[in-house]
Amino acid sequence: MPIVLSRRALRPAVLFTGAALIVSLAACASSGESSTTPTPSATASTVEAGALGVRDPWVKAADEGMTAAFATLVNDSDTDVTITGAASEVSPMELHEMAMADGKMVMRAKQDGVVIKAKSEYKLEPGGDHLMLMDLAKPVRAGDELTFTLTFADGRTQTFRAVAKPFTGAQESYAPGHGEPMPDMPTSHSPAP
Repeated sequence: MPIVLSRRALRPAVLFTGAALIVSLAACASSGESSTTPTPSATASTVEAGALGVRDPWVKAADEGMTAAFATLVNDSDTDVTITGAASEVSPMELHEMAMADGKMVMRAKQDGVVIKAKSEYKLEPGGDHLMLMDLAKPVRAGDELTFTLTFADGRTQTFRAVAKPFTGAQESYAPGHGEPMPDMPTSHSPAP
């Protein structure tokens, strides 16, 4: 026998069902968002009204000497953006690249800066271009958060934060003299020509 609800009983039943549906959908949406929203320290940076987006910033942990910072720089604008310098509270810095010189892979300063083309991304990564911390004033331990300031060709600046993590990939050495060369990829530090 079917259940027949009077008009008076139907209205609260519909309201209750609607409210339950809304609560269910809200719960699903919020749990889905939290599982897909990355944590700021893992994938994004805090950027002060800048010219670039900075994704996945991190620093190679080091006890002393030299180390490097890496990130993906995103230029969503319609014009190229040139980074001419970088600064940190823990060390003097240079923009560096890995390049072939005299048949060897060498690390050297990028004298003309780093150009991020309009509507593109530029990766600062181990074995490639990077932000070089030259002489650490204190150890950079895994989990430390460092603040960096980029300087652009037009005089603007932009800050971002990056978390330090241990990294042994690419067998790079950021110590003075840069350690022993890797087999088939000798590495030495030389100034840009």
